[in-house]
Amino acid sequence: MRQSLKLLALAFTLPAAAAFASDGTPGAETQAKIRELLTGQGYEVRKIETEDGLYEAYALKDGKKYEVYLNDKIEVVKIEEND
Repeated sequence: MRQSLKLLALAFTLPAAAAFASDGTPGAETQAKIRELLTGQGYEVRKIETEDGLYEAYALKDGKKYEVYLNDKIEVVKIEEND
């Protein structure tokens, strides 16, 4: 019984954790959503990665470089300008 409960708990947490299990490149569908959102805001997206539990998009806008951070709901949480 106890083992079953542990497996059930793991089954519910695994999908959410899998999206950010390790740093790397998100799946094609997630990348498409991020590109669509940021392109609509005037960014030219160059690269998308996952890092520290967030999606990180490297992008250009008005001749400047930016790192745009998004949460798992594809919401922008922070924007940093790079020199």
